[in-house]
Amino acid sequence: MTPELPQLSAQFTQAIELIDQAHAQDTREAKNAGDEKVPYELHYAKKMTSWLAIRCPEASPVLQVACRAQHFRRWETPRNSFPMTRPGYLTWRAKQKSQAASQVADLLSTSEIRPAIPQEDCARVAALIRKEKLDSDPEAQALEDVACLVFLDDQFDDFEKRHDVDEEKIVNILKKTWGKMSPRGREIALGMNLSDKAKTLIGKALASAEGS
Repeated sequence: MTPELPQLSAQFTQAIELIDQAHAQDTREAKNAGDEKVPYELHYAKKMTSWLAIRCPEASPVLQVACRAQHFRRWETPRNSFPMTRPGYLTWRAKQKSQAASQVADLLSTSEIRPAIPQEDCARVAALIRKEKLDSDPEAQALEDVACLVFLDDQFDDFEKRHDVDEEKIVNILKKTWGKMSPRGREIALGMNLSDKAKTLIGKALASAEGS
């Protein structure tokens, strides 16, 4: 039976609805479980919520909102708007986190949400999206785990098929992904229903991590 997250109060339910309305504006598409085309970021956000329920079934309202909004309006600043290098990627990712955190904090403070969400909760959601204090904040680590699980579940197979990515690079990315995850996140990842190719590459990444 699939775990369920705690029910949200009215204002946080409204926040999720507004976040999803923004996600629905993404012109890129993905296919859901029913093989229907849906806006990519809406698909991604729902995947984040699904894996959050498994990783952290007692998740607080702020963590639920932060997970739903992690890629908020990401399509507005595409990856190729920064140099296609490692430093360019890191700069882009930092920009995305900062921009999403600011935009979501503004959205949570809108007069459309009633009763109003306390400012400390708005600030907390923004901090989680920025993944502040990742080493010491269990909720930030839970969000990081969920993002890694969604990558493995929903994005890895397509990524692995790209002509510009060789096995060495994939194994290195998987090694880094594994390094970001908590013991609980890793435990869930090992129990995932992955393709045989993915399992083989993850095995190589783990062997490399243990040998380093």
